[in-house]
Amino acid sequence: MIQIEVPNGVQVEIKGTEISTKGSLGANTRSYNDSLLSVKREGSKVVIDHTKEKAQEMKGALAEKALAKEIQNDVDGVTKHYEKNMQVVFAHFPATVETKGNVILIKNLIGERAPRTAAIAGSTKVEVKGQAVRIYGTSKDDVSQTAANIRKACKIRKKDERIFQDGLYYAIE
Repeated sequence: MIQIEVPNGVQVEIKGTEISTKGSLGANTRSYNDSLLSVKREGSKVVIDHTKEKAQEMKGALAEKALAKEIQNDVDGVTKHYEKNMQVVFAHFPATVETKGNVILIKNLIGERAPRTAAIAGSTKVEVKGQAVRIYGTSKDDVSQTAANIRKACKIRKKDERIFQDGLYYAIE
């Protein structure tokens, strides 16, 4: 059994197999497997326990810890944003980045005519200021997935990567 303390200003609702977390910065929703786990709200705590006995004990204990960490990440995300910073790097052609709806356009990467695209996951927000790109949101999963989509879109193929190092990289903080 794992107990998670819910801070003041954060609301956690459990309906069926969905857990909704709401705070001052936004909301997150997550689902779980009710055949392995039972989740209850007791006062200012969320209690997670595995339902199966000996046969599923190990799998249930691992799922219990994973769900507890995910709920804790959701609670942290609605009280303070998760953030990743990236930097546009180019040596040959001046690359530019812009957002359009739920898509990030990377233009003129290594002189290509068509822009490369990367999807923005969930309710993540992307700010572009010159060569700096800031990715932030309430869901750690969505922020990380958006950054991974950008890195994947900038992958340069069929060229020597020691020479062509253009792209978007994580900024050193």
